[in-house]
Amino acid sequence: MLSDKRATLAQYAYIQTKRLKVLHYFFPERTEYPRDPRFKSAIYDIEFNKIFSLNEMERVDFDEEIYVENGYIHFVKGLDTYYLGTRYLVIEVKDDGEWLVQIWKDIALYGAIAFILFLLFGLYLAKLFLKPMRDSIMLLDRFIKDTTHELNTPLSAILANIEMMDTDVMVEKNKKKLDRINIAAKTVSTLYKDLTYLTLEQEKQNEDEVLDIKEIIKDRVEYFDILARSKQITFQLSLTDATIVMDRRKFTRVIDNLISNAIKYNKRNGEIRIVLERNRLTVSDTGIGIAEEKIPFMFDRYLRFNSSEGGFGVGLSIVKKILDEYNIAISVESKEGKGTRMVILWND
Repeated sequence: MLSDKRATLAQYAYIQTKRLKVLHYFFPERTEYPRDPRFKSAIYDIEFNKIFSLNEMERVDFDEEIYVENGYIHFVKGLDTYYLGTRYLVIEVKDDGEWLVQIWKDIALYGAIAFILFLLFGLYLAKLFLKPMRDSIMLLDRFIKDTTHELNTPLSAILANIEMMDTDVMVEKNKKKLDRINIAAKTVSTLYKDLTYLTLEQEKQNEDEVLDIKEIIKDRVEYFDILARSKQITFQLSLTDATIVMDRRKFTRVIDNLISNAIKYNKRNGEIRIVLERNRLTVSDTGIGIAEEKIPFMFDRYLRFNSSEGGFGVGLSIVKKILDEYNIAISVESKEGKGTRMVILWND
């Protein structure tokens, strides 16, 4: 701004110098100091003493050629010829602030253009960097979907034949073998139901109904009892009558995953405690637990905290997605070596 103003003020100083020259030669016949509506001015001698001034500002910085002070722009011009004893001519004009408005307009305009360009460039880079991850996830999803289709027929046949077998006529050795087959089949069945929900059923229309939570929990505990007994895990149930309006298929997936995880990550001879209150369901175990800093990531899809246990790491992500859909809160408390506690809260 000062660079732009310098040329104009230098021109004003040249005009005023010419007027001082005329006044000098015709003094004392002419004694009126020359004025101009475009600017104000003042003259000082070689010792910086004021000879005459029309300026609003009395203080002058003689070390600066051009400067701004208190809303006024000052231009200090040294004269080679001392007209009327003048060594310094100070031109003063009011700073109208238009230059500042223009600067802000330029900043806003070019800043917006730069922001849009950087945004587009950033989105392009993000898309480029995330492409390998996105391709891997898509490949995994496709693999899961294809695998799910292939699992249905043999798994259904295994479970159906286990149910039809007459264990009363079996010797104890064969009963143990059948139990192991049943445990393996139900483990795969739970995983299969998660994969089916994830790839095929989650977009289906909800069929909400009033569910008797107590009966559903009893039924699912009975279903998983053989898995729990394989690790000598016992269930401790404290169930009161409670209901919830929800799709039965989705609520069952939530309960199945909570119980399945409590079994999977529990210790041998451990315990699973399920407490049902009016608007609260708690599932706790005495298992391995996880580190506190990992708790916020428990519901991320494909994330597993124990590589020794099977699964794809989709169970808890399904639980969180279903509960979020129904605005139901879930909280997790866990300590390594002591176990995990899941708490679900809902409104009537």
